[in-house]
Amino acid sequence: MNGRDALRATLLELLEEEMGEDFGPIDEEADLREGLGLDSVDVVGLVMRVERHFRIRLAMEELMDVRQFAQLLDLVQSKLDGRGEEAGARGPQSHAA
Repeated sequence: MNGRDALRATLLELLEEEMGEDFGPIDEEADLREGLGLDSVDVVGLVMRVERHFRIRLAMEELMDVRQFAQLLDLVQSKLDGRGEEAGARGPQSHAA
């Protein structure tokens, strides 16, 4: 399982926890609202679960265009990739007293 597959599985698990149902395999192009039945409260709950699980922040502006599961997957992946780049950009941390 590659990194995207693992992330996809985790997001699906978080979605199923939020909705209280088993979706089984889903099409990444599935619409979160129409295809998967999420309402605005469900979306907020899912976003909060994702933020807690991955320790990331998803800005409202970033979420405005997210309609499909694949778009959420891409957004979370970019946040996780960015977090790794930020840590690398800071370089090794000095612990000198």
